[in-house]
Amino acid sequence: MTDSTPNKLIPGAALIHECVDGVIYTRYRDPPYNQIERWISGGDPDAVANANGELLSYFQWQEIFRLSEENPTLKKQLDQLLNTYYIIKDQK
Repeated sequence: MTDSTPNKLIPGAALIHECVDGVIYTRYRDPPYNQIERWISGGDPDAVANANGELLSYFQWQEIFRLSEENPTLKKQLDQLLNTYYIIKDQK
């Protein structure tokens, strides 16, 4: 698997789309192009984020912020996380 989509598709080359765990991968069907690794072409945002090695999807990050407005413990932890982030960011 690769994170990058080819810059341009090859005209006339047949594609295969596969759905695995909510992620849609695309690859070339026929030689010699079938040696090119498949790439992510769509799917559920949370599944795509996970397939790309991301900790959270944007939707999950938004959900954490929404829940922090209702949950004081989560709000406190999120504030500590953001403080740590700003400290580390400013050290670069």
